Amino acid sequence: MRSLLCLFTALLLTACTGIADGIRPVTGFQLDRYLGTWYEIARLDHSFERGLEQVSATYSLRDDGGVKVLNRGKQSDGSWREAEGKAYFVGSPDEARLKVSFFGPFYGGYNVIDLDPDYQLSLVTSYNHDYLWILSRSPNPPKAKVDALVAKAQALGFATDQLIWVKQTP
Repeated sequence: MRSLLCLFTALLLTACTGIADGIRPVTGFQLDRYLGTWYEIARLDHSFERGLEQVSATYSLRDDGGVKVLNRGKQSDGSWREAEGKAYFVGSPDEARLKVSFFGPFYGGYNVIDLDPDYQLSLVTSYNHDYLWILSRSPNPPKAKVDALVAKAQALGFATDQLIWVKQTP
C-alpha cells in the first residue's frame, strides 16, 4: 500500500509539471535573454493572483543554477503582495519548459509556448488549459502583438474570452 501511495504521489507531481496535449514549449530558448522583469498583461483567473493589479514577475539566476522567481502585485487596499519561488528546467535548457515552486517540494509547470524573437512578449501556460499568462517587457505593449498572442492561445484551445486584463498603471 505504501508503494502505491508513493507511486500515486509521484504521478500527481509529474502531472502538475507537465504540459497539455498539443502544446509545445519554445525551443532554442535562451534563459539569459529571458531573465529580468516581465509585466503581466493578461491571465486566466486563479486564486493565487485574484484581485491583483500591476503584476510583475522578475527572474534572476540562483546560485544552484536554477531561477529565482519574484512575483509581485498590488492588492485593492494599495499594499503589495510578493511571492518568491524557484524554477528549474524539466529537460534541456534550450527548451522553455520549467517547473516552478512557491511551496516547498510542490512544483507546477511553467511552459513558454510563444516568445517573440526580441524576448519582449511571451505566452506562458502551466500543465493544462486552465492557466495562461501574456507577459511583456513593457507595461503597455503594442496591441497588435498582444492580439496575435491571444489569437494563438485561442487556436490552442485556451478560453481567451475569460482573460483578465491586468491594470498596469497606478
